[in-house]
Amino acid sequence: MTRNIKELSLEELAGWLSLRGEPPYRAKQIFQWLYRKGVASFAAMSDLSKNLRAALESSFTISRPRVARLARAADGTRKFLFELADGSRIESVLIPAELGERLTLCISSQVGCGMGCAFCATATLGLKRGLDAHEIVDQVLEARRMLADAAQSGEPQSTITNIVFMGMGEPLHNYHEVVRAVGVLTADWGVGFSPRRITVSTVGLVPQMTRLLGDTRVNLAVSLSGTTDEVRSRLMPINRKYRLTTLLDACRGLPLPRRKRITFEYVMLSGRNDSLEDAHRLATLLRGIPSKVNLIPFNPFPGSGFASTELPAIEAFRAALLRQGVHTTIRESRGRDIQAACGQLAGDVSAGGDVPYLRNFAPKAAPG
Repeated sequence: MTRNIKELSLEELAGWLSLRGEPPYRAKQIFQWLYRKGVASFAAMSDLSKNLRAALESSFTISRPRVARLARAADGTRKFLFELADGSRIESVLIPAELGERLTLCISSQVGCGMGCAFCATATLGLKRGLDAHEIVDQVLEARRMLADAAQSGEPQSTITNIVFMGMGEPLHNYHEVVRAVGVLTADWGVGFSPRRITVSTVGLVPQMTRLLGDTRVNLAVSLSGTTDEVRSRLMPINRKYRLTTLLDACRGLPLPRRKRITFEYVMLSGRNDSLEDAHRLATLLRGIPSKVNLIPFNPFPGSGFASTELPAIEAFRAALLRQGVHTTIRESRGRDIQAACGQLAGDVSAGGDVPYLRNFAPKAAPG
């Protein structure tokens, strides 16, 4: 069987080329064709010799996940349902900012998730497996390809500006492959994305958090969603292993570059973690940590048993944090009508059979 060329490191590909009398710099050329230009065939690599292209064709394949569904929300959010080579399915979400200055791609790192967070639909699937690095990177390549196709069809040209590991799975539970993927995404021979534009979100796997900031220059986001061990342990079972004191002491000790902050994500659950007392406790917990808080309205899914805090109460919670000097924002929920909002990724991934590719699954919002 031929091997997927995206499974190779730069050094491995350079070694393969060397055995065939090719200079090592060809490895960067080949990867730039794959990751910068997004080609899907070796024949398209026009600056390589015919013999080298033939050798690549006989030795390797170029992976591409199948787009089983592309759904479009009224607010412009698009959700991809990808089918991988083994039949596993994952979801990714392309999220435009309301004012159009950002286009964020939310990508998955695992098939399912084993962390068991009570407010997340992905947790209902359990963990199936971690994604390989190329399966993570392919989500970016396919989203970029879709945008290029849309521009050719007359839609405004748009470019992905931010990548967030906040889709299906716990990124730091698949540490090695996530770091490999970040390497490809940020390399000059790879996608060429700035690490300042990449954020990795975690439930709080303490040892891996420290490693991540040593191994990469990405941004870190920590899902908190509780201000006492009792509440957080009910919502997020990882808290039974890494209690709040352990987690936050680790955050204080992280080697953050100057002017960089940790984002703490806080899902607002009505009557569970949204009191003003919670806001005061949260401000106290975060003292001494360069941080900002992102309040996330809970996005419902079947059987969750939770309700989202009403917006006036979320705003009061934010005001209480601001009064105590905590930089705080409220995340706008986008893509709810296609189950693409934060915490909702699970709806289609267990469905069987062939699902049509729907380029415009939902109509665009009407002007005004």
